[in-house]
Amino acid sequence: MGASSVRYGSDSDGTQQHLGLLGEMAGSWQGTGFNLIARPDFAGHANLYLQLNQTSETYDVNPIGSPVPNRACGCDGVDLYGVTYLHKVRDAATGSALHIEPGMWMIQPVVDYPPEKPPTGGQIVYRMASIPHGNSILAQGAATRFSGTPVLATSQDPFAFSSFLSFNSTPITGVVPPAEAIMNAHGTSEAGTSRTDHLKPFQQYDLTVPEGPKNPRTPYDTNPPDPALPSELLGVAMQDVVNDPITLLQSVVRKQVAEGYSFEGVAINVMTQARVGFRNKVNDPYGPYTTVHPPNSDGGLTNSPFLLGGVPTGGMGPNAQTTLVYATLWIEKLTHPTRPPMMQLQYAQMCVINFRILLMPNQGIVGWPHVSVATLRKSFG
Repeated sequence: MGASSVRYGSDSDGTQQHLGLLGEMAGSWQGTGFNLIARPDFAGHANLYLQLNQTSETYDVNPIGSPVPNRACGCDGVDLYGVTYLHKVRDAATGSALHIEPGMWMIQPVVDYPPEKPPTGGQIVYRMASIPHGNSILAQGAATRFSGTPVLATSQDPFAFSSFLSFNSTPITGVVPPAEAIMNAHGTSEAGTSRTDHLKPFQQYDLTVPEGPKNPRTPYDTNPPDPALPSELLGVAMQDVVNDPITLLQSVVRKQVAEGYSFEGVAINVMTQARVGFRNKVNDPYGPYTTVHPPNSDGGLTNSPFLLGGVPTGGMGPNAQTTLVYATLWIEKLTHPTRPPMMQLQYAQMCVINFRILLMPNQGIVGWPHVSVATLRKSFG
């Protein structure tokens, strides 16, 4: 059946059926999370400013009530179905705005031209997002059902259903698509790396080194001032949170398992390109790595001319050029022997942002991981 020529709104059951694995995403979600981003510190004359925020977040999702016809030349057109969303992130301590993102999640049927098929029992999905800094992304991947404990698998936790092996914050050598970024292994720390090139460890990531004018990090010189960093969050040592923010999601799930909850749901894995590499050993930025090609992953992103800076015309290089986005989103139904079931949405997202080490402009471009995680519950709205 080809693409629709007339588009009427569907009834509720029909809309839900067409949404498939995205169906339970619809609704209003709210909760808390954590955000880590390294950004240039031109005014402060430091290599970088490491901004850390505990977050308060809302994620409002609405179904698109009619088909979206995609026309084609090499095959019949197809009808797409999906949802719109608005994601708002605030600093949990001050209530100040951090992020706003309108976007869409769409389901693509199986097509023959080009040949694309989802994993068995899954669906091809893509996410389109607009960010006010001047970025637009299209990240494609797959949605699949799961039954068991979600989140990233590590040596400490047998959690699973993310296609990505690490959400580590340690900087990497900057690359631009279609080149393959090589991310550091889960558990890698800046203090633990031994490097001989320009990517020597940066003190901002080492919480044993106090923040200050030469080592700018939240809460230093923020307006309004953030409270001092706690020693731990959700039972996780703050240094571990900085190294791998996804440990916060693991802590939430570990506590819920201990309380007797069981999990089932949908895992969605998307990326803006087809492949990404992950180092195999902790604190080994030059060692062997594994290339990951999640099912159906591909896409692209754009940056405003301001973010591209002097590239390709020379100068200092990019101001803050986003080169890679990958993310896992878990839509979870939690059941308990004696308590009512609840719906939970967790996500982990990695954005790699390129800019130079400002005090060493001739040492090349660095890829700075921007990691965001959150745990949200379906709310009244």
